[in-house]
Amino acid sequence: MPLPVPVLPEGVDPAWLPPAAFRAVGGRRTLIRGSGPLVETVHGEVAEACRRFGGRVVRDASDDGPYDLVLGLDADGLGDEGFTLAREGGTTTVTASGGRGLLYGLFHVVRLGEAAFTGERSRRTHRPALALRMLDHWDNVAVHPVMGQVERGYAGGSLFWEDGRARGDLERVRAYGRLLAACGINAISVNNVNVHATEARLLTDRIGDVAAIAGALRPYGIRTHLSVSFAAPLLLGGLPTADPLDGAVRAWWAEATRRVYEAIPDFGGYVVKADSEGQPGPFAYGRSHADGANLLAAALEPFGGTVHWRAFVYDHRQDWRDRTTDRARAAYDHFVPLDGRFAPNAVLQVKHGPMDFQVREPVSPLIGAMPRTRLAVELQVTQEYTGQQRHVCWLGPMWSDVLGFPIEPGASVGESARGGLVAVSNAGDDPFWTGHPLAQANLYTFGRLAWRPDADPGAVLDEWIGLTYGPGPAAGLHAVLDGSWRTYEKYTAPLGVGFMVQPGHHYGPSVDGYEYSPWGTYHFADRDGVGVDRSVATGTGYAGQYGKPWAEVYESADSCPDELLLFFRHVSYAHRLTSGKTVIQHIYDTHFEGVEEVEAARDVWAGLVDLVDPARHRRVAELFEEQLRSAREWRDQINSYFFRKSGVPDAHGRRIY
Repeated sequence: MPLPVPVLPEGVDPAWLPPAAFRAVGGRRTLIRGSGPLVETVHGEVAEACRRFGGRVVRDASDDGPYDLVLGLDADGLGDEGFTLAREGGTTTVTASGGRGLLYGLFHVVRLGEAAFTGERSRRTHRPALALRMLDHWDNVAVHPVMGQVERGYAGGSLFWEDGRARGDLERVRAYGRLLAACGINAISVNNVNVHATEARLLTDRIGDVAAIAGALRPYGIRTHLSVSFAAPLLLGGLPTADPLDGAVRAWWAEATRRVYEAIPDFGGYVVKADSEGQPGPFAYGRSHADGANLLAAALEPFGGTVHWRAFVYDHRQDWRDRTTDRARAAYDHFVPLDGRFAPNAVLQVKHGPMDFQVREPVSPLIGAMPRTRLAVELQVTQEYTGQQRHVCWLGPMWSDVLGFPIEPGASVGESARGGLVAVSNAGDDPFWTGHPLAQANLYTFGRLAWRPDADPGAVLDEWIGLTYGPGPAAGLHAVLDGSWRTYEKYTAPLGVGFMVQPGHHYGPSVDGYEYSPWGTYHFADRDGVGVDRSVATGTGYAGQYGKPWAEVYESADSCPDELLLFFRHVSYAHRLTSGKTVIQHIYDTHFEGVEEVEAARDVWAGLVDLVDPARHRRVAELFEEQLRSAREWRDQINSYFFRKSGVPDAHGRRIY
C-alpha cells in the first residue's frame, strides 16, 4: 500500500513542497518498480500528485505503457542513496539501488518540473558527496528556565517535544522529515547538546519517546540520533564514576546502547558535548577526548552506530586581562595531538570557524590538521549571530565560501569533511517552520550543499524560489536575498572582529558586552586601534596553526584579507585597506551602507505584495520593520563607539552621535 503523504495542520506553510510543485509529475502516467518501505513512500507521493492533477500511477509493468515517468529499483551499484536520471523516447527514467536513492530521484524530478519531461537527457548519475547530512536540534524536552523550549531557537517551540514529553500527534514531524528528504538531509539529532536532567533520561527509561519520533521520520529516510550526557552512568545508572576506562562504565554504556537499538533498530548514534561550557567530560578523570569518544564508539560499534564528538572545547572562564590566552586556539590545541587515536566510528564534529558561528571568521585550522580522524564540519542554520530569524540573512554564499576553501593541499573543506556536514537546525513549530519565511532558504540551502558542497548557491536559491514561490517573484526575491549576508555584515561587526552583541541572548549591539567577560570574545579597541593580534611574531600564535600558505597570509597585516583583518591583527584606525580606505572610514561607510541596503530590500519586498501569499508577505513585511530598526541601532552604536574611541570624524560629514 502506498504511504499517504503527511497532512499539514491548517495554516502551516508547505515551504518548498507546495502541491503546485508536483504538477508536472501529477499530470502524467508513472510506473513504479520495486518494493520496500521507501518505495511505498515514493508511491504515496506520486499517487497524491496524480490525485490532484489527473495523472495515473501504475505498479504492475504488465499494464502496457507508454509511461511518461518510470521510477524503479535496479541493482546498478549506486549505493543506497544514488540514482540515475535519463530521458529517451518520451520517457523519463529514474533508477536507484536503494529506497533512499529512489526517493531522492523523485524529488529531483519534482525540482526539475516540466523540464524533466521535455527533450532528451543522457543518463546521468547523482550521488551525495557526503554520506552524512545531518541536523542537530537544540530542543529541550522540558522548557529550560533560561533557554526555553529550544535553545537558540527563533521559530517557536519544539517540533518534537511538548509539556515534557514527545508530542502525541507526530504528523507534522513526518511532514518535517519529508521537507528534509526533499533537500537531501538524511539524519537528525532530536534533543539539545546541552543535556539537562529530563533530556538525559531519553537514553534509558524514556527511549520510547525517541522511538516514536524515529518512527515518524523513518518513511523519509531520516535516521534518528540522540544527544547524551557523558555523565549518564552517574546520573542514570547509579555508578560512582563515569571514567571512560572503567570496566563497569563500559559495561553500562554497552547495555544502555543495546536497549536503545532494541527500541530503534536503525538508530544513528550519539551526539556528545563534553568538557565544554560546563558539560561533564573525560577531563574529570584525567582522560582524553579520544578516551571519551572511544568509550561510546565501542558501545555503538556492534550496531553500526556512530558517536559525534563535538570539538567545541575551550576555557569559558578566561581572565580578560591575559592576552596570551586565545579562545580561537583552543580546539586545535585540544584535538590535534589526538589525531589517529579516535575509533573508526567516532566522528569529531568541528565548527566551521574557530570561535562561534560569527558573521565572518576564518575557517577552523583544525579541519585541515587531522588527516587520520573522521571530521564532520558543523554550520549554524539557526541565526544566533546573524539576526535570529528576524533579519533577512541568506547564508548560502558564506557556507559556499567555507566549503570551497582550500584548507589542505589539493582538498577543500567540503572534501575534507569525511564525517559529513552537520548544522544546528532553525526549525520549530511556527506556522512558517523557521519564524521568518525567508529563513527557509537557509535550511533548504544547507541540505543541498551537504549533498554537493561545490554546488552554486545561487542555483540552489533558484530551486528554493521556484518550488516555494513559483516564477513570478523570482527577480524580487533574488534582490532581497542575494546580498543579504553581506548587508548584515556591513551593519554589524566589521572586518572579522566578531561578537559585539548583547550578552546572553546575543541579539542587537553591545560593543563592549563581552569585552571584560570570561568568555574570550574580545576586540581590544582602544584610542589607537582595534583588533586581536593573533600573529606568531607578536600575538597569540593562532595564525601559526594553519599550514602553508595560509599561515603566511594571516601572519601579516599586509597580506591578510581585509574582511578578516581585525580577527588576526590589531591595527590603527588609520591603517589603509586594499580598497584605499582607512579602517575607521570603512567602519563608518559600511554601517551607513548596510542600513541603506535594508531600506532598499524592504521596498523591493513591499513591491511583491501581489505576487506572494498574503500571510507570507505580511510576516516578512513586519519583520523588515524590525530589521530596519535594529540595523539603525547597530549603525549608530558602532559608529558612535568608534568615533568616540578614535576621535576621527566621518569624511562625508554624516551624523554620528
